[in-house]
Amino acid sequence: MTSRVPVLLSSSSVFPEPTAAAFELAARLGYDGVEVMVWTDAVSQDAGALRGLSQHYGVPVLSVHAPCLLVTQRVWSSDPWERLRRAAELAETLEAPTVVVHPPFTWQRDYARTFGDGVARLAGEHPGLSFAVENMYPVRMAGRQFVPYVPGWDPTEAGYSAYTLDLSHCAAAHHDSLEMADRMGAGLAHVHLGDGTGEGRDEHLVPGRGNQPCAELLSSLAGRGFTGAVAVEVATRGARSREQREADLRASLEFAREHLAATSTVG
Repeated sequence: MTSRVPVLLSSSSVFPEPTAAAFELAARLGYDGVEVMVWTDAVSQDAGALRGLSQHYGVPVLSVHAPCLLVTQRVWSSDPWERLRRAAELAETLEAPTVVVHPPFTWQRDYARTFGDGVARLAGEHPGLSFAVENMYPVRMAGRQFVPYVPGWDPTEAGYSAYTLDLSHCAAAHHDSLEMADRMGAGLAHVHLGDGTGEGRDEHLVPGRGNQPCAELLSSLAGRGFTGAVAVEVATRGARSREQREADLRASLEFAREHLAATSTVG
């Protein structure tokens, strides 16, 4: 590892390739670890399979993204609390210190009503884990905007003990990621590194190819006392070849390492 902050490869960054490909590419390109996005790929749900991949490629799992997406609402269970509990158990088994979780959708009324207390309770039951609530973004369709999350897309408005800062989501929300990091304060526990142009959709561009202050955010982490990990979460589904996908993931890693190594007095 060449920087104090580990740089992880999110398994979502290799889609449509399977979870196993994330371990292969992380090892080949020199990432410090993997963030497992739990989704419909059976391997992403299986602690034994993930442990085997980790050992085979020599790449640890350092964070687990709970199944919070629209397409993962039936993974493990239709009960969002059961999905989050299972994600916590998976992280514990793999010795990953962080579980990434989204705020509740508006239609998850029961889950939303007890979300804050429930996350705090799970953190108490799993003292080695950080449950880092991620910032999201409003959805814009046909010239209209709505927020599909409760109480909103910005988790700092509700207040949690730990947060995941997603830079692509900041772009989609027309929000500056440095300002969001300031709002998260000492609760900033994890970073999803990507970029966006602010066009109102979640782009997950290679960092430096959008308009978010990705370099400044990374170089500010030391001054913020950040002790978590940075997970590269970029969209490569449009890559025309495996070589192009690898090139984008290599460029993202090099960008992260370069700017994490920079010193900053931002606090």
